[in-house]
Amino acid sequence: MAKIRVLIAKPGLDGHDRGAKVIARGLRDAGFEVIYTGLRHTPEEIAETALQEDVQVVGLSLLSGAHNTLFPKVVNLLREKGLSDVLVIGGGVIPDDDIPGLKAAGVAAVFTPGTPISEIVGFISSNVKC
Repeated sequence: MAKIRVLIAKPGLDGHDRGAKVIARGLRDAGFEVIYTGLRHTPEEIAETALQEDVQVVGLSLLSGAHNTLFPKVVNLLREKGLSDVLVIGGGVIPDDDIPGLKAAGVAAVFTPGTPISEIVGFISSNVKC
């Protein structure tokens, strides 16, 4: 069976990527194929990278507070590119009150600081449509 391909991306101007790198490494160690975009990418760049890399999962990491704008924008751009089957997950410093709105916008799950890598691995493994 082919490895699940995951894109880890940092949208917007957020310059802190330690958490994203920890997640990328943890997912890689769990057997996923991980592509990390690095810092400061536009939603358009992230959606295009997801298309070019043929990923099943896009993981968005954000600490800047712009998640309510940037996460839904990435989801919509993925849909416009015909990637509606791509699982979108989010993480970072995201208030609990914002999570229902993000899920309504198409983000399948939001993982906040302290979430065990095993929980993220389990969610992806259970929800990716191969």
